Amino acid sequence: MRDHRNSIVRRHHVLDVTFQKAIREAVEKAGFDKRVSPHTLRHSFATHLLASGTGIRDVQDLLGHANISTTEIYLHTAKHTGIGVRSPFDTL
Repeated sequence: MRDHRNSIVRRHHVLDVTFQKAIREAVEKAGFDKRVSPHTLRHSFATHLLASGTGIRDVQDLLGHANISTTEIYLHTAKHTGIGVRSPFDTL
């Protein structure tokens, strides 16, 4: 975003509460019956990355996990949702 005073491009951070409110309003507007939170979006993002073949180390880096075992939880979830993570050998 450009600073209107001197046209310098600066990064502006959104407060957690503001982001949570925006999610809550979008969920309400969409008419979802299920609970959705910013963490739900993060979880979905990770699961879909893994399902599309992104390496677990790359997902770990994107999510900022210090320990790979935290990221491995998403592998377990991907298998249970039926998305699964395909091995390159599956395409042979």
